[in-house]
Amino acid sequence: PEREFLTKEELQAAANTECEIPQLKTAFIFSCLTGLRWSDINKLVWSEVQHSKENGYYIRFRQKKTKGAETLPISEQAFGLLGDRTEPEDRVFVGLKYSAWHNLKLQQRMMKAGITKTITFHCARHTYATLQLSAGTDIYTVSKLLGHKELKTTQVYAKIIDEKKKEAANKIQLDL
Repeated sequence: PEREFLTKEELQAAANTECEIPQLKTAFIFSCLTGLRWSDINKLVWSEVQHSKENGYYIRFRQKKTKGAETLPISEQAFGLLGDRTEPEDRVFVGLKYSAWHNLKLQQRMMKAGITKTITFHCARHTYATLQLSAGTDIYTVSKLLGHKELKTTQVYAKIIDEKKKEAANKIQLDL
């Protein structure tokens, strides 16, 4: 299946574009920076967001889809999107909803940013995987960051990267 994702430049444009629902924008960018699914972001509570000197910021949670217990390192930038910590059992993204209307608002924001692709919230996860692989992160590590049980699930993203490499190889043409 076709997996739509944002390039780093498109993600930057999206991050710089206003959204009618600021919480939706923040959650989407957070997903692009962490690879978390909508279902895991929606249920994320403050007690799951942790920090240690050795490990930096990370999230300890149980995936809703696979039920797997995960420890996911996150960047300081991703942590910075979360705002002020409240009570341990409070949801991090208060008032977040998933609906056709919210996906429409997300798509409208993408269009405002000059992005013509059809982007849903799940594309944030695809963006994370693709950007990680493009940056040289090995496929095994990306698989673990996404919480995939099987490496073959992650290999779909490697095929996207191979296609991008092929496109890049054909960009330099001479008149011979």
